[in-house]
Amino acid sequence: MKSLLILRNLSVENANAISGLTWGFPAVSNFLGFTHGMSRKLEDYAGFTLGGCAVICHHHSVQAYQPAGWGDYVFALTRNPLTKNATSPSFVEEGRMHMQVTLLIECDFTAEDLDFGGESHEAEVLHLEHWFKKKIFSQRLAGGTITSAGIVSLQKLPQQHEKYKRFERKTLLQVLPGFALVDRSNLLQQHHEQRVQSDAEAQLIDSWLDFISMRHQAQKNSETDDTATWERVPKPSAGWLVPISTGYRAISPLYPPGEVKRTRDPNMPFRFAEAVYGIGEWVSPHRVQSLNSLFWRYQHNDDWYLCKNDYSNEITEVITESKA
Repeated sequence: MKSLLILRNLSVENANAISGLTWGFPAVSNFLGFTHGMSRKLEDYAGFTLGGCAVICHHHSVQAYQPAGWGDYVFALTRNPLTKNATSPSFVEEGRMHMQVTLLIECDFTAEDLDFGGESHEAEVLHLEHWFKKKIFSQRLAGGTITSAGIVSLQKLPQQHEKYKRFERKTLLQVLPGFALVDRSNLLQQHHEQRVQSDAEAQLIDSWLDFISMRHQAQKNSETDDTATWERVPKPSAGWLVPISTGYRAISPLYPPGEVKRTRDPNMPFRFAEAVYGIGEWVSPHRVQSLNSLFWRYQHNDDWYLCKNDYSNEITEVITESKA
Protein backbone atom coordinates (compact mmCIF):
# COMPACT_ATOMS: atom_id res chain seq x y z
CA MET A 1 0.00 0.00 0.00
CA LYS A 2 1.44 3.33 -1.12
CA SER A 3 -1.56 5.62 -0.56
CA LEU A 4 -4.76 5.63 1.40
CA LEU A 5 -8.12 6.61 -0.10
CA ILE A 6 -10.52 7.88 2.56
CA LEU A 7 -14.24 8.11 1.79
CA ARG A 8 -15.67 9.93 4.79
CA ASN A 9 -19.22 9.81 6.10
CA LEU A 10 -21.03 7.98 3.33
CA SER A 11 -24.75 8.18 4.14
CA VAL A 12 -26.60 5.15 2.78
CA GLU A 13 -30.35 4.61 2.72
CA ASN A 14 -32.14 1.26 2.47
CA ALA A 15 -29.03 -0.91 2.60
CA ASN A 16 -29.51 -4.66 2.97
CA ALA A 17 -29.52 -5.56 6.68
CA ILE A 18 -29.75 -9.34 6.18
CA SER A 19 -26.69 -11.52 5.52
CA GLY A 20 -27.69 -15.17 5.39
CA LEU A 21 -28.45 -16.27 8.96
CA THR A 22 -27.41 -12.91 10.43
CA TRP A 23 -29.00 -9.49 10.38
CA GLY A 24 -28.25 -5.99 11.65
CA PHE A 25 -25.44 -4.90 9.30
CA PRO A 26 -24.38 -5.69 5.71
CA ALA A 27 -21.88 -8.48 5.11
CA VAL A 28 -18.23 -7.53 4.57
CA SER A 29 -18.50 -8.81 1.00
CA ASN A 30 -20.83 -5.87 0.25
CA PHE A 31 -18.11 -3.36 1.07
CA LEU A 32 -15.41 -5.28 -0.79
CA GLY A 33 -17.81 -5.55 -3.72
CA PHE A 34 -18.29 -1.77 -3.66
CA THR A 35 -14.49 -1.33 -3.60
CA HIS A 36 -14.08 -3.80 -6.47
CA GLY A 37 -16.67 -1.92 -8.53
CA MET A 38 -14.82 1.36 -7.95
CA SER A 39 -11.55 -0.38 -8.80
CA ARG A 40 -12.85 -1.56 -12.17
CA LYS A 41 -14.00 1.95 -13.05
CA LEU A 42 -10.66 3.39 -11.94
CA GLU A 43 -8.78 0.83 -14.02
CA ASP A 44 -10.76 1.81 -17.12
CA TYR A 45 -10.23 5.51 -16.39
CA ALA A 46 -6.62 5.70 -15.20
CA GLY A 47 -5.15 2.18 -15.30
CA PHE A 48 -4.92 1.74 -11.51
CA THR A 49 -6.68 -0.66 -9.14
CA LEU A 50 -7.73 -0.55 -5.50
CA GLY A 51 -6.97 -3.06 -2.74
CA GLY A 52 -8.52 -3.93 0.61
CA CYS A 53 -11.14 -1.96 2.51
CA ALA A 54 -11.67 -1.03 6.18
CA VAL A 55 -15.19 -0.29 7.45
CA ILE A 56 -15.94 2.22 10.22
CA CYS A 57 -19.59 2.67 11.15
CA HIS A 58 -20.69 6.01 12.66
CA HIS A 59 -24.43 5.47 12.74
CA HIS A 60 -26.91 2.73 11.86
CA SER A 61 -30.67 2.39 12.05
CA VAL A 62 -32.33 -0.91 11.14
CA GLN A 63 -35.86 -0.44 9.81
CA ALA A 64 -37.52 -2.71 12.37
CA TYR A 65 -40.06 -2.40 15.16
CA GLN A 66 -41.74 -4.38 17.97
CA PRO A 67 -45.43 -4.94 17.12
CA ALA A 68 -46.54 -5.18 20.75
CA GLY A 69 -44.03 -2.68 22.07
CA TRP A 70 -41.91 -5.55 23.43
CA GLY A 71 -40.64 -8.96 22.32
CA ASP A 72 -39.13 -9.87 18.95
CA TYR A 73 -38.43 -7.24 16.32
CA VAL A 74 -39.89 -7.49 12.82
CA PHE A 75 -38.74 -5.64 9.72
CA ALA A 76 -40.71 -2.62 8.52
CA LEU A 77 -41.66 -3.62 4.99
CA THR A 78 -42.93 -1.64 2.02
CA ARG A 79 -45.83 -2.69 -0.14
CA ASN A 80 -44.91 -3.17 -3.79
CA PRO A 81 -47.09 -1.65 -6.56
CA LEU A 82 -49.80 -3.75 -8.16
CA THR A 83 -48.93 -5.87 -11.16
CA LYS A 84 -50.23 -5.16 -14.68
CA ASN A 85 -53.16 -7.46 -13.88
CA ALA A 86 -54.08 -5.30 -10.86
CA THR A 87 -53.12 -8.07 -8.44
CA SER A 88 -50.79 -7.90 -5.45
CA PRO A 89 -47.27 -9.18 -6.21
CA SER A 90 -45.68 -11.93 -4.16
CA PHE A 91 -44.53 -10.68 -0.77
CA VAL A 92 -40.80 -11.03 -0.13
CA GLU A 93 -39.46 -9.99 3.28
CA GLU A 94 -36.53 -7.59 2.98
CA GLY A 95 -34.54 -6.18 5.86
CA ARG A 96 -33.39 -2.61 5.26
CA MET A 97 -31.32 -0.14 7.24
CA HIS A 98 -29.88 3.36 7.05
CA MET A 99 -26.22 3.85 7.95
CA GLN A 100 -23.31 6.25 7.84
CA VAL A 101 -19.88 4.75 7.28
CA THR A 102 -16.33 5.77 6.47
CA LEU A 103 -14.30 3.52 4.15
CA LEU A 104 -10.50 3.34 4.11
CA ILE A 105 -9.24 1.81 0.86
CA GLU A 106 -5.74 0.63 -0.06
CA CYS A 107 -4.05 2.14 -3.13
CA ASP A 108 -0.83 0.92 -4.76
CA PHE A 109 -0.11 4.23 -6.49
CA THR A 110 0.88 7.75 -5.47
CA ALA A 111 0.42 11.26 -6.84
CA GLU A 112 3.66 10.84 -8.82
CA ASP A 113 2.04 8.02 -10.81
CA LEU A 114 -0.97 10.09 -11.89
CA ASP A 115 -1.09 11.78 -15.28
CA PHE A 116 -4.25 13.76 -15.97
CA GLY A 117 -2.46 16.76 -17.48
CA GLY A 118 -2.27 18.74 -14.24
CA GLU A 119 0.42 21.30 -13.55
CA SER A 120 1.45 19.72 -10.24
CA HIS A 121 1.06 16.57 -8.17
CA GLU A 122 -1.45 18.40 -5.97
CA ALA A 123 -3.57 19.19 -9.03
CA GLU A 124 -3.45 15.53 -10.10
CA VAL A 125 -4.65 14.40 -6.66
CA LEU A 126 -7.48 16.96 -6.64
CA HIS A 127 -8.59 15.75 -10.05
CA LEU A 128 -8.70 12.12 -8.89
CA GLU A 129 -10.49 13.01 -5.63
CA HIS A 130 -13.15 14.89 -7.60
CA TRP A 131 -13.52 11.88 -9.92
CA PHE A 132 -13.97 9.52 -6.96
CA LYS A 133 -16.60 11.71 -5.33
CA LYS A 134 -18.54 11.83 -8.58
CA LYS A 135 -18.37 8.07 -9.16
CA ILE A 136 -19.42 7.22 -5.59
CA PHE A 137 -23.01 8.21 -6.34
CA SER A 138 -23.14 6.03 -9.46
CA GLN A 139 -22.83 2.86 -7.36
CA ARG A 140 -24.92 1.19 -4.72
CA LEU A 141 -23.47 0.16 -1.39
CA ALA A 142 -24.93 -3.04 0.09
CA GLY A 143 -27.94 -2.55 -2.17
CA GLY A 144 -28.59 0.89 -0.68
CA THR A 145 -28.47 4.36 -2.22
CA ILE A 146 -25.63 6.71 -1.27
CA THR A 147 -27.34 10.02 -0.56
CA SER A 148 -24.39 12.11 0.63
CA ALA A 149 -20.65 11.92 1.18
CA GLY A 150 -18.12 13.88 3.19
CA ILE A 151 -14.55 14.68 2.21
CA VAL A 152 -12.85 12.33 -0.24
CA SER A 153 -9.08 12.39 0.17
CA LEU A 154 -6.10 10.50 -1.27
CA GLN A 155 -3.14 10.56 1.10
CA LYS A 156 0.34 9.28 0.44
CA LEU A 157 1.79 7.11 3.20
CA PRO A 158 5.00 8.45 4.79
CA GLN A 159 8.04 6.25 4.29
CA GLN A 160 9.79 7.08 7.54
CA HIS A 161 8.65 4.86 10.42
CA GLU A 162 8.01 7.60 12.97
CA LYS A 163 6.15 9.79 10.47
CA TYR A 164 4.06 6.81 9.39
CA LYS A 165 3.10 6.02 13.01
CA ARG A 166 2.00 9.65 13.51
CA PHE A 167 0.00 9.51 10.26
CA GLU A 168 -1.53 6.21 11.35
CA ARG A 169 -2.58 7.55 14.76
CA LYS A 170 -3.97 10.77 13.26
CA THR A 171 -6.02 8.83 10.69
CA LEU A 172 -7.49 6.51 13.33
CA LEU A 173 -8.48 9.42 15.56
CA GLN A 174 -10.08 11.32 12.66
CA VAL A 175 -12.65 8.57 12.04
CA LEU A 176 -14.03 8.93 15.57
CA PRO A 177 -16.73 8.68 16.77
CA GLY A 178 -17.30 5.30 15.22
CA PHE A 179 -16.49 1.61 15.43
CA ALA A 180 -14.47 -0.56 13.05
CA LEU A 181 -15.51 -4.10 12.14
CA VAL A 182 -12.74 -6.70 12.51
CA ASP A 183 -12.54 -10.49 12.40
CA ARG A 184 -12.36 -12.43 15.67
CA SER A 185 -13.04 -15.93 14.37
CA ASN A 186 -9.96 -17.04 16.30
CA LEU A 187 -12.05 -16.69 19.47
CA LEU A 188 -14.61 -19.06 17.97
CA GLN A 189 -11.91 -21.62 17.21
CA GLN A 190 -10.48 -21.37 20.73
CA HIS A 191 -13.91 -21.73 22.32
CA HIS A 192 -14.77 -24.72 20.14
CA GLU A 193 -11.53 -26.50 21.08
CA GLN A 194 -12.33 -26.01 24.76
CA ARG A 195 -15.89 -27.24 24.23
CA VAL A 196 -14.72 -30.40 22.48
CA GLN A 197 -12.55 -31.29 25.46
CA SER A 198 -15.64 -31.53 27.67
CA ASP A 199 -18.04 -32.75 24.97
CA ALA A 200 -16.53 -34.81 22.15
CA GLU A 201 -19.76 -34.56 20.12
CA ALA A 202 -19.94 -30.76 20.25
CA GLN A 203 -20.62 -29.16 16.86
CA LEU A 204 -19.01 -25.98 15.61
CA ILE A 205 -22.40 -24.34 15.09
CA ASP A 206 -23.17 -24.86 18.79
CA SER A 207 -19.96 -23.04 19.70
CA TRP A 208 -20.91 -20.27 17.26
CA LEU A 209 -24.33 -19.93 18.88
CA ASP A 210 -22.68 -19.49 22.28
CA PHE A 211 -21.51 -16.07 21.07
CA ILE A 212 -25.01 -15.10 19.93
CA SER A 213 -27.52 -16.57 22.34
CA MET A 214 -28.66 -14.73 25.45
CA ARG A 215 -28.79 -17.37 28.15
CA HIS A 216 -29.62 -17.44 31.86
CA GLN A 217 -29.10 -20.12 34.46
CA ALA A 218 -30.56 -20.63 37.92
CA GLN A 219 -28.33 -20.38 40.99
CA LYS A 220 -29.70 -21.71 44.29
CA ASN A 221 -29.67 -19.11 47.01
CA SER A 222 -28.72 -21.68 49.69
CA GLU A 223 -28.61 -25.42 50.27
CA THR A 224 -31.62 -25.29 52.58
CA ASP A 225 -33.66 -22.86 50.49
CA ASP A 226 -35.65 -23.94 47.42
CA THR A 227 -35.50 -20.47 45.84
CA ALA A 228 -33.07 -19.57 43.10
CA THR A 229 -31.77 -16.50 41.35
CA TRP A 230 -31.52 -16.34 37.58
CA GLU A 231 -28.15 -15.05 36.37
CA ARG A 232 -27.04 -14.21 32.86
CA VAL A 233 -24.47 -16.55 31.33
CA PRO A 234 -21.57 -14.47 29.93
CA LYS A 235 -20.37 -14.95 26.38
CA PRO A 236 -17.20 -17.04 25.84
CA SER A 237 -15.12 -13.87 25.38
CA ALA A 238 -15.43 -10.19 26.27
CA GLY A 239 -16.03 -7.48 23.68
CA TRP A 240 -18.72 -6.27 21.29
CA LEU A 241 -18.82 -9.62 19.47
CA VAL A 242 -21.29 -10.22 16.64
CA PRO A 243 -21.99 -13.01 14.12
CA ILE A 244 -20.89 -12.10 10.60
CA SER A 245 -20.84 -13.59 7.13
CA THR A 246 -17.25 -13.85 5.89
CA GLY A 247 -17.56 -15.39 2.43
CA TYR A 248 -18.56 -18.57 0.62
CA ARG A 249 -17.53 -22.20 0.20
CA ALA A 250 -18.07 -24.06 -3.06
CA ILE A 251 -20.44 -27.05 -2.99
CA SER A 252 -20.20 -27.95 -6.69
CA PRO A 253 -17.60 -28.21 -9.45
CA LEU A 254 -16.63 -25.13 -11.43
CA TYR A 255 -18.83 -25.17 -14.54
CA PRO A 256 -17.71 -23.60 -17.84
CA PRO A 257 -19.41 -20.36 -18.94
CA GLY A 258 -22.94 -20.89 -20.20
CA GLU A 259 -23.30 -24.50 -19.01
CA VAL A 260 -25.60 -23.55 -16.12
CA LYS A 261 -28.68 -21.73 -17.36
CA ARG A 262 -30.01 -18.44 -15.98
CA THR A 263 -26.82 -17.37 -14.24
CA ARG A 264 -26.15 -13.69 -13.61
CA ASP A 265 -23.26 -13.57 -16.11
CA PRO A 266 -23.29 -16.33 -18.76
CA ASN A 267 -19.79 -15.34 -19.88
CA MET A 268 -18.16 -16.29 -16.56
CA PRO A 269 -17.52 -19.72 -14.98
CA PHE A 270 -20.11 -20.69 -12.36
CA ARG A 271 -20.34 -22.85 -9.25
CA PHE A 272 -22.83 -23.25 -6.42
CA ALA A 273 -21.72 -22.12 -2.98
CA GLU A 274 -22.94 -21.78 0.60
CA ALA A 275 -22.30 -18.97 3.06
CA VAL A 276 -19.44 -19.05 5.57
CA TYR A 277 -19.93 -17.50 9.00
CA GLY A 278 -17.59 -16.32 11.72
CA ILE A 279 -17.34 -13.93 14.63
CA GLY A 280 -16.63 -10.22 14.25
CA GLU A 281 -15.97 -7.49 16.76
CA TRP A 282 -16.72 -3.78 16.75
CA VAL A 283 -13.67 -1.95 18.09
CA SER A 284 -13.03 1.74 18.63
CA PRO A 285 -10.30 2.94 16.22
CA HIS A 286 -8.43 4.75 18.99
CA ARG A 287 -7.73 1.35 20.59
CA VAL A 288 -6.29 -0.12 17.38
CA GLN A 289 -2.50 -0.47 17.26
CA SER A 290 -2.11 -0.86 13.49
CA LEU A 291 -4.02 0.64 10.59
CA ASN A 292 -3.28 -2.48 8.55
CA SER A 293 -5.25 -4.63 11.02
CA LEU A 294 -8.53 -2.98 9.96
CA PHE A 295 -8.39 -3.93 6.27
CA TRP A 296 -10.50 -6.70 4.79
CA ARG A 297 -9.18 -8.41 1.67
CA TYR A 298 -10.33 -11.14 -0.69
CA GLN A 299 -8.71 -14.56 -0.28
CA HIS A 300 -9.34 -17.49 -2.64
CA ASN A 301 -8.08 -20.92 -1.60
CA ASP A 302 -9.39 -23.94 -3.52
CA ASP A 303 -13.12 -24.13 -2.68
CA TRP A 304 -13.06 -21.20 -0.26
CA TYR A 305 -13.91 -17.63 -1.25
CA LEU A 306 -13.33 -15.58 1.88
CA CYS A 307 -13.03 -12.03 3.19
CA LYS A 308 -10.00 -12.05 5.48
CA ASN A 309 -8.88 -9.61 8.15
CA ASP A 310 -5.59 -9.73 10.11
CA TYR A 311 -6.74 -8.05 13.33
CA SER A 312 -6.29 -11.23 15.41
CA ASN A 313 -2.74 -11.74 14.12
CA GLU A 314 -1.88 -8.11 14.86
CA ILE A 315 -3.20 -8.51 18.43
CA THR A 316 -1.09 -11.65 18.91
CA GLU A 317 2.05 -9.89 17.70
CA VAL A 318 1.45 -6.91 20.02
CA ILE A 319 0.94 -9.21 23.03
CA THR A 320 4.08 -11.19 22.15
CA GLU A 321 6.16 -8.02 21.83
CA SER A 322 4.86 -6.62 25.14
CA LYS A 323 5.76 -9.85 26.96
CA ALA A 324 9.22 -9.85 25.40
